[in-house]
Amino acid sequence: MNIIEHTDEELLAIAHPMWTDLITYSNKGQYGKFIRKFSYDLLLGLNEMELGKQFAKSELARKLSDKWDYLGIIRRGEHVTVLYRVRSSAKEGEWLGRLVLGYEKGEVRIFAASIF
Repeated sequence: MNIIEHTDEELLAIAHPMWTDLITYSNKGQYGKFIRKFSYDLLLGLNEMELGKQFAKSELARKLSDKWDYLGIIRRGEHVTVLYRVRSSAKEGEWLGRLVLGYEKGEVRIFAASIF
């Protein structure tokens, strides 16, 4: 099945817990748990040394509010992008969170995750 064929409700039932986990593990600095649902291709393309440094030193990545707002879903090809409004407990303002999901070997995996 292609992930874009799921209903919004089905996608959100998958995406919201994954997003919550990413925020939780980012705030706790638990890098291994943070990347555990990443796709193989995403993991292969990561420069783990550089990402580990950013992960450890980023005030934003370690101080994300667990209160976020769902903004919408974009379907494209074999992936969906779920968008969130994110806030920080240390920095004023709002950021755009992006979670890209798709299937890998029959399981929904994270193909990209970022905060802008």
